[in-house]
Amino acid sequence: MTIGFIGAGKVGFSLGQFFAHGGLPMTGYYSRHRDSAQEAAERTGTRQFASLEALVRASDAIFLTVPDGAISAVYEKLRQFDLTGKQLCHCSGAISAQEAFPGAEELGAELYSIHPLFPVSDKYVAWRELTGAFFCIEGVGTHLDWWAETLAGLGAQVRRLPSEGKARYHAACTVASNLMCALAQVSVDLLGSCGFSQPEALAALAPLMRANLDHILHEGPQVALTGPVERGDASTVARHLACLPEERTRRLYAAASGLLVDLAQKKHPETDYQPVKTLLEEGSST
Repeated sequence: MTIGFIGAGKVGFSLGQFFAHGGLPMTGYYSRHRDSAQEAAERTGTRQFASLEALVRASDAIFLTVPDGAISAVYEKLRQFDLTGKQLCHCSGAISAQEAFPGAEELGAELYSIHPLFPVSDKYVAWRELTGAFFCIEGVGTHLDWWAETLAGLGAQVRRLPSEGKARYHAACTVASNLMCALAQVSVDLLGSCGFSQPEALAALAPLMRANLDHILHEGPQVALTGPVERGDASTVARHLACLPEERTRRLYAAASGLLVDLAQKKHPETDYQPVKTLLEEGSST
């Protein structure tokens, strides 16, 4: 089993180092950006390929570590070559292997998606942090068990996904990661209107955010919930809605708080949350 990479950006660079340090046999990298492919090859003790065809011939498993929007275009180029017995792998969290590689089975190829559930931000450091991360995999072929066992052997936690669940899976990752940035920015902006600089706002929010995230991860969202919605404090919720400057921010507050009401009712079934619910319904419609 030899592994080659098309694309030498952060994901390809990091995954290649993770594989190489785990002892998996790698052929090397092809990229339109020759410098990045050369650097990745040097880091992994492999080679830089001058053409797609050369990498395909040399590799059993071919990882397309390119942006999601480029996967289809690269696959169309790969279809020109003999793919019999090859494994086509992509690392997108949003699409299934069959969506990425339509017709690949008829070409004699196996097809997999192997998504590290981890924010790869620094290509020189992230590969070390992949140990212990979740790798979510799915696909069509005889090597799905092999990939699950191999990734687990490298220290990863492996979860197989149903192909039809990829969009829901990726939405879950996005809500937990990317949407947190939007919520944090709203908090920073509100503190900014109270005279905080951004560094001061982030420093002030850090203990609150860290403590709450720790409770969420260890106890679950329902147990970790505190604040005016949980208390059924309609007057405070009304003040919050009144002070939010933009309609879209009010709607965000109202929509998220509406979900909190559901958690609060499960936590305190004896409490009447109707006044809060009414306020939030009005806030989401203004």
